[in-house]
Amino acid sequence: MRWVFVAWAVPMGLFWGWYFLSYYDMNFGYVMLTRDVHDILFQLYGNALGIDPTSIPPLVARACILDTFLILGIWAFRRRKSIGTWLRAKRERYAGAEPSPSA
Repeated sequence: MRWVFVAWAVPMGLFWGWYFLSYYDMNFGYVMLTRDVHDILFQLYGNALGIDPTSIPPLVARACILDTFLILGIWAFRRRKSIGTWLRAKRERYAGAEPSPSA
């Protein structure tokens, strides 16, 4: 499962790192990080998909959020026994700490 997290996190970090650096034109001398390349790339994707280029980043963000929830759901399913034990321990700890009503 560790490799699944790595295979998910590395492309996400690279893409969003590039996106925000190029969006704010913090290029550090690299052409790939310029705002011009950012605009041209999204214009190309927009033309290829037949949609407005400004609508692509929110679509990618929603896809990344969905992927994150899928990965976390798979991880939680694989760890369901330990998570259930942890939740039961927490519930018993807090349920036992409640003061009983006095008459």
